[in-house]
Amino acid sequence: MEYFLQKKFLDNPKMYTYLKENSYWIKYLNRDADVYKEFESKMKELYKERTTDKISAVIDNIDLINGVLMSLK
Repeated sequence: MEYFLQKKFLDNPKMYTYLKENSYWIKYLNRDADVYKEFESKMKELYKERTTDKISAVIDNIDLINGVLMSLK
């Protein structure tokens, strides 16, 4: 595996954990470093770190606060 990929994994604990839990990615990353983008997107999808997931979480929090405020009236 290329050095810059190893460095990225060690710098990001979630990415490193995902790599340990799904060790088959090591084989793909050793063969072709271009697979890194796919690896990163799968990791973000699992840990809900995509932009759409963050927006959805904010909307859910706003709805929760709105529901609490409506019940207090």
